[in-house]
Amino acid sequence: MGPTEISIIQPDDWHQHFRDGDRLTALAPLIAKQFKRCIAMPNLKPPVVTTEDAVRYRKEIIDALPEDKKTEMEPLMTLYLTDKTTPEEIKKAKESGIVFACKLYPAGATTNSDSGVTDIKKIMPTLAAMAEHGILLLVHGEVTDPEIDIFDREAMFIDRYLRSIVNELPTLKVVMEHITTKDAVDFVVNGPDNLAATITAHHLLYNRNEIFKGGVRPHMYCLPVLKRESHRQALLSAIQSGSPKFFLGTDSAAHPKSAKESSCGCAGVFTAHAALEFYVQAFEEAGALDHLENFCSKNGPNFYGLPINTKTVKLVKTEQTIPKEIEYGNGQAFVPLAAGETIPWTFLG
Repeated sequence: MGPTEISIIQPDDWHQHFRDGDRLTALAPLIAKQFKRCIAMPNLKPPVVTTEDAVRYRKEIIDALPEDKKTEMEPLMTLYLTDKTTPEEIKKAKESGIVFACKLYPAGATTNSDSGVTDIKKIMPTLAAMAEHGILLLVHGEVTDPEIDIFDREAMFIDRYLRSIVNELPTLKVVMEHITTKDAVDFVVNGPDNLAATITAHHLLYNRNEIFKGGVRPHMYCLPVLKRESHRQALLSAIQSGSPKFFLGTDSAAHPKSAKESSCGCAGVFTAHAALEFYVQAFEEAGALDHLENFCSKNGPNFYGLPINTKTVKLVKTEQTIPKEIEYGNGQAFVPLAAGETIPWTFLG
């Protein structure tokens, strides 16, 4: 019989979409309930491309937090890399004290990525400046060539771009985000110490069959897309190994129900309502609970060079039923992961 309660050092989320406007107002309290620090993704409209943008967005996030979390929860800001991001901007970002990383979105790879990098060669001087100033590179690792099968785009990105970036810039810390394939697991495991990866709970819990279970399920569509079972098993082997190269990054990406349930629905799975519960479930099913705290609470700050949190949080093995919708704004709603379903764990705080 497994444990009935778990206490771990309060985790950080190394990949979070706070959004903006009404969505930010609704999401910030959910996120701050579980996490101490969060890497704030910069793919807004318009994106966060300058240090001034990051300062402004950070204030918006803090303003949206509940009063008791405004001084407790820390958003860690990122810049959205474009072909025009300069080494001078990287220096300014570092000096700000609030920007910790830059995000590489190949143009067109995911939601709001149209302003992303069109040619990696154009930003090599900027990447070198990031290495010099200790700004991390966060990578959405998929090629965008339409002729490449969507299930092969992560592996192709590694071979075409990421391997050379890691080799050419050995002092640049690189996080391959939300990895989904055995190719990515093997690349990270066998790569140098400056390479790490985040893994989402939904990629640990589900394979691509879930998208088509009983019909097309738009709320299970995300990018990178869920993969075949053999790749999910590779992700499970990564967490079972206890390797310090893997850590928590929810990639919780809430969209309005109307934007998901449309003729051309957008990509993103919303997990912020029960993020840690999903991770505990995945680790328990994988027989990896001994590695849960390191994955959630230690590996990330160690890679970023930040202190490990001191507060602890508790989860209990008490079932909870996830709401079918979470309303926000003026009559809008998010559809959460496992909507209307019962999950085995509950976060107590």
